[in-house]
Amino acid sequence: MKIGLALGSGSSRGWSHIGVIKALNEQGIVPDIICGTSIGSLVGASYVAGNMSKLEAWVCSLSRFETARFFEINRSLNGFVNTERLHHFLNKFVASDELVIEALPKRYASVATDLETGREAWLTEGSILEAVWASISLPGLFPAINNNGKWLVDGGLVNPVPVSTCRALGADIVIAVNLNGDIVGKHFQQTKAVAKPTSDIVGKITGLVSEYTAAVLPVTKTKMQPPGLLDAIAGSVNITQDRITRSRMAGDPPDIILSPKLAHVGLLEFYRADEAIDEGRKCVQRMLPEIEHILGIN
Repeated sequence: MKIGLALGSGSSRGWSHIGVIKALNEQGIVPDIICGTSIGSLVGASYVAGNMSKLEAWVCSLSRFETARFFEINRSLNGFVNTERLHHFLNKFVASDELVIEALPKRYASVATDLETGREAWLTEGSILEAVWASISLPGLFPAINNNGKWLVDGGLVNPVPVSTCRALGADIVIAVNLNGDIVGKHFQQTKAVAKPTSDIVGKITGLVSEYTAAVLPVTKTKMQPPGLLDAIAGSVNITQDRITRSRMAGDPPDIILSPKLAHVGLLEFYRADEAIDEGRKCVQRMLPEIEHILGIN
């Protein structure tokens, strides 16, 4: 019996995948097939390449300032991510440029979106780093990635939890990690309730957009202020991924669904890895009786 693990998209909430994988392994549950979308592809690639422990140690040491250093003012508007710094991070904690998917000890696939056709792309061969990079390229933050003549962006736009990919690769039982189960509206409500100081990341992105829009859009002062730029982006991504996830899993339900409770973690709060990983572990523990029942573990 082959076990497939479908690691879903969810930006910074995706560090919970580390806790999920570790908790499953501790119970003797080792997946044969790993498929990931967006942050799920990154954590999954690090796991199958044997680098997840290094990745965990680093993300747990990440500060707000270190997170902000991954973002920069890019006046070409291709994206806000410092691609050189990101490349160094991926090389050190995910995989080398030379490692190819065919050489991995487990079946692996990442999911991206073809920007021209809107179809999902399953990356199952070639450079694992390129496969990850394509899958995490969230529009507006990352530039699109060219892969075999196709411009690819974040796979969460079409298949946020790649259950279907796991089954296509031969999984008999699919364990799906859905990071989008309780997020719609939560981040926006929390932001309205508690006024937070502007972070370096928000300041950089908002400042750049304001500079480009001030010349063409009239400034209107009203009592009700619109949501901040990142709140609007986060809310939009949350709604899109939640609706797509519900639709896809209704048509192709996994055998086991793990849904870490991470609605309080913001889109780019990558420095909150400790609590995300801990919730990933707790999620497995809550579902352990059902997992053991379905897998036939006594």
